[in-house]
Amino acid sequence: MALPLAGHHVAVLLGGLSSEREVSLVSGAACADALEQLGARVTRVDAGRDLAAVLTSLKPDVCFNALHGEWGEDGCVQGVLETLGLPYTHCGVLASALAMDKAKSKAVLAAAGVTVPGGGLFNRFEAAASHVMAPPYVVKPNAEGSSVGVFIVQEGANTPPQEIAEPSWTYGEEVMIEPYVRGKELAVGVMDGKAMTVTEIIPRSGFYDFHAKYGEGGSEHVIPANLPIEVFEKAMRLAERAHAALGCRGATRSDLRYDDINDILVLLEVNTQPGMTPTSLVPEQAAHQGVPFDRLVLWITEDAYARSSAGGIANAGETPGKGAR
Repeated sequence: MALPLAGHHVAVLLGGLSSEREVSLVSGAACADALEQLGARVTRVDAGRDLAAVLTSLKPDVCFNALHGEWGEDGCVQGVLETLGLPYTHCGVLASALAMDKAKSKAVLAAAGVTVPGGGLFNRFEAAASHVMAPPYVVKPNAEGSSVGVFIVQEGANTPPQEIAEPSWTYGEEVMIEPYVRGKELAVGVMDGKAMTVTEIIPRSGFYDFHAKYGEGGSEHVIPANLPIEVFEKAMRLAERAHAALGCRGATRSDLRYDDINDILVLLEVNTQPGMTPTSLVPEQAAHQGVPFDRLVLWITEDAYARSSAGGIANAGETPGKGAR
């Protein structure tokens, strides 16, 4: 019996240039191994600035984009792949760029009827000089993922985080500041426009930071989340609406917070290239739905093939807001 990807050459893009490089290396290795088990000829490509030349030489049939963060997830690499005419996994140029920009994506999501936190962008030096809103609030880079550079300013804090004004701060001159929503940390994976389930994340450290997301034993995942049925279903509908409103495709993950005392559910952001590490949420949710890891990787790869040539705006009709419901 022939393996499903026998005869196909897949370039797995991993590593990259962002602060999430180490996570991407783990994601990419896991996906590459699964693709080989599915019969594909796999080339692992540590994506650098010579990516276009490398891929032109390799001539793969499809690119599995396992990059995370800036450059790999924000539309830049997607634009390279569009120019080369190569099919690739996950979201296209526009949805990738839009979802990575927290301020712009929140505006689109709010217009589509998705409940998001308030707040806005502030100059980092202004935000470090004095509180721009009453604590508690959250300070985060406008275009980073994996909780890189995130600070929670607790109620009663005398000063904002001074790290954002340091010369070592490399995450842009503006920071997103939004009210802190207490309560449960939730995640909803979406495949092909349909929500899978809801996971509650209970971080061991009290904050779902980089270590809690990727470190072994950093957090406990409760799947399905123990929520009132109406909240559970609302979380899934919000994730589907957000996926559609941003023009996403393939598999995404929405992060939400639920204040169970005040009954407030907000969607924080949409991840267009969710982690594919052993502790990642989307593979875990897929397994809960009866889809093992290799079949999830196969579906993501076949989804890229289904968009024929370069699977972006021109071929997929990728338009923010289209199909939002």
